Amino acid sequence: MSEIEKVKQLRKSTGAGFKDCNAALKESNGNIDKAIEILRIKGIAKASKKMSREANEGVVAVHSDDSQTSIIEINCETDFVAKNDNFINFVKEVSVLNNNSNSIRENLNKSVMKNGKPVEENLILLISQIGEKITIGRSKTIKNPGSKNFIYLHTIIKDNLSKLAVVTSLETKEKSEKIDLIGKQLSMHIAALNPLAINAENIDKTVLDKEKELISEELKNSGKPDDIVKKISFGKLNKFKEDNSLMTQNWVIEPKKKVKEIINELNVSDLKVKEFYRIKIGE
Repeated sequence: MSEIEKVKQLRKSTGAGFKDCNAALKESNGNIDKAIEILRIKGIAKASKKMSREANEGVVAVHSDDSQTSIIEINCETDFVAKNDNFINFVKEVSVLNNNSNSIRENLNKSVMKNGKPVEENLILLISQIGEKITIGRSKTIKNPGSKNFIYLHTIIKDNLSKLAVVTSLETKEKSEKIDLIGKQLSMHIAALNPLAINAENIDKTVLDKEKELISEELKNSGKPDDIVKKISFGKLNKFKEDNSLMTQNWVIEPKKKVKEIINELNVSDLKVKEFYRIKIGE
């Protein structure tokens, strides 16, 4: 096999550039297997150098099967790379494997892709090919027996990839157009207003503690008596809970009504929002 043919074969096997393949073959004295190992090691070195950089662009991918829906974020440094075919193909395949792995990162990293290599190895290869920091970010699998999952994608890049995605799980025995409509509308509402939880009691305690600190700092130099400050603080915290709980938010389509009012008006006795998850690139 000629040197050019070896370079072509090495490029096909690894996806590395011509110069890197040529250099690896020279270092390995023409041994393709050794050259692949050299490129793999160099790929890891290149990738590690890039990991200190910011990766605030990327896409969110959603994949569903009959029983569950999974959402995953893959980040990169520039919007240009987020639209690169190699990047998109990687994300689409990873989204399927993530669903198969129930969003368990360790299992996803070890999952074998179509080229026979695990996700974690293909990620390093992609970083060395593209030349940007690429990371696997937030992920979630939603599976609730007796529920139906609804998906909303905003700023779609391609197919199931977007800049913002929401999965909403509704529990009910009813199957109707109005359930499908409210599922879609709730997902759009969540995308727009970004609630922290379904109800106030579900908001993370650390978030509430931080908000209390901010309110206290704001009122510290108000000059008002302590009992008045306490009442104002209590009111502000309750307003924060109301504004950030899905059920007490103003309905994005009809702002004079709360979300819980809209759901009650449907007259579906067993309808319940079980769960939702939202990812927006850059947040």
